[in-house]
Amino acid sequence: MIDFKITTFLTVAKTKNFTRTADILHITQPAVSQHIKLLEHHYNVKLIYKNGRQMELTEEGKLLFNYALEMDRLSKMMESDIKNKSSIIKKYYIGATLTIGGYILPEIIGKHKSIYKNIDIMLYVENTESIMDKLFNGNISLGLVEGPFDRNKVKYTKLKDDELVLAVSKNHPFAQKCCVTIEDVLKERLILREKGSGTRKIFENALIKNGYCLENMNIYMEIGDITALISLVESNLGCTIISREAIRKSLMSGNLIEIPIKDFKILREFNFVYLEQHNLEFINNFIEFCKKNLELS
Repeated sequence: MIDFKITTFLTVAKTKNFTRTADILHITQPAVSQHIKLLEHHYNVKLIYKNGRQMELTEEGKLLFNYALEMDRLSKMMESDIKNKSSIIKKYYIGATLTIGGYILPEIIGKHKSIYKNIDIMLYVENTESIMDKLFNGNISLGLVEGPFDRNKVKYTKLKDDELVLAVSKNHPFAQKCCVTIEDVLKERLILREKGSGTRKIFENALIKNGYCLENMNIYMEIGDITALISLVESNLGCTIISREAIRKSLMSGNLIEIPIKDFKILREFNFVYLEQHNLEFINNFIEFCKKNLELS
């Protein structure tokens, strides 16, 4: 457990607001100010200054923030490891992006629990940016992401390849075509995942790589929930670019149709991401378990 004054400083640095920090930490605003003053006195530097109505970190404050983040992460790792060491039931926290967490991992985690009854896996399902934040903050030991990430900051292992495809309702005009062009797609009403999602980033990167301007997209809706997005497309409110994994059942039922895009293929990887010094035995075993179960499916 790290010094609570450091926790206060971290919260102020993230929220840039003393009142919001007090609410989050359930302390008074004067207590927040006192914690910051004590830290500044201890290090004999100014950590925070006001820029208009906004709180900003000084250069010394930025330095402390980086060290404090690592301290907080190590503290959470330590607490998790100590609890698992003395517990009969081991508990591990992992995170996955929506496609993986909603359509691939649930069955695998169920099989894992049936074999390893003394291991509980707690799953967070969020977008790529949130999962990476949770990894760096020490809230999860292992992440599974479908979007781009900084490969210099983490260890990573590929789970499998995935393809993003154009999906439309069986009643959509595209459903009668053998293929369409990407220009056709960009003119249609697009129902896409929210910004920050792996699927959205991969699609946008593919457009940029092929010389298309993102402003040319006719975005009709941005949806964070994949199930809701699929329902909207099935109702013929627009078309979408989505992982084939996420629409397997809709394709089999005929509620959605996959339409090839001429000379435009979008491939990506599902990757495990983790940090080297934490829960490596569990991480390595779970990665191998996932790979073997995908090979058998």
